[in-house]
Amino acid sequence: KHQSVSECDVVIEARADRGSCTSCSVHDITDLESRGIPGMFVASDEFVEAAAAQGKSLGFDPAACYVPHPIQDRTDTEIRALADAAFEEILSQIVAP
Repeated sequence: KHQSVSECDVVIEARADRGSCTSCSVHDITDLESRGIPGMFVASDEFVEAAAAQGKSLGFDPAACYVPHPIQDRTDTEIRALADAAFEEILSQIVAP
């Protein structure tokens, strides 16, 4: 995270499709935003409620993009298709005020 703080203008975090990764992503983006670095995370739609609960407990509503679950058993071609489909939403959230 130190490298992100010192070298990045914006952070898009996408870890995996497990619940603990969603919690870590919410914490990371909350921390980065508090340091003045815009950020968002990408997670599978299975974890919308988990992210909302974590954000509520932190008092922060981080920007997020949710893609169809599951992620781990997808082929490279399927992952690229998910990324292509999510690109505009990710871009719009990163450039939003």
